[in-house]
Amino acid sequence: MGVPTALPCDGCGQLASAEHIARRLRRLEWATRFRPIHVQALLLSAAAPESDDEFLYNPHGKFAGMAEQVLAALSITAEGKPVEEVLAEVQKRGVMFTQVLECPAEASAGDDSLLEHLERHLPSAIARVRRSLKPKRVLAVSPELRPFLSQLSEAALGSPVFYTPLSVAQAAQAQEIAAFREALPALLAQGA
Repeated sequence: MGVPTALPCDGCGQLASAEHIARRLRRLEWATRFRPIHVQALLLSAAAPESDDEFLYNPHGKFAGMAEQVLAALSITAEGKPVEEVLAEVQKRGVMFTQVLECPAEASAGDDSLLEHLERHLPSAIARVRRSLKPKRVLAVSPELRPFLSQLSEAALGSPVFYTPLSVAQAAQAQEIAAFREALPALLAQGA
């Protein structure tokens, strides 16, 4: 029997176990299923959530956390609808939600560690956005991405970049969602 080895994950750059890689591939499969043919707006957050219920494309999703915030910001109600119908509605709008770190940041990592992971993995994420996703516009929706806005430029990504943070904090939530909803139609209309 071989000695288990941890290799860097291409989705987040962290050393990864077989379980980590399997989880990433499962989430990638879920997201790919509802990827729009033409991405009108790419919602970009810092890191994937730890819980599958907070991962927007989970086919068994409860739409909690950031997934719930994204749906609220898009004025999509999930109540009483099958998950596939909700995700198809996101897809029809040409919206895709992804993360710089496609895997959750390590649980033991503090804020500095998350910023270090983001900084190390940002060039790979930029290449993925530019070469594979090719969005018409990018909306950075995580406050953690603010220090990297100069790197997340139109020149780097090949599309205009806007900073419209969303968070799961209840105090800021209503104001951020209102600002996001106000900005989104104009952003989606640009270049359509």
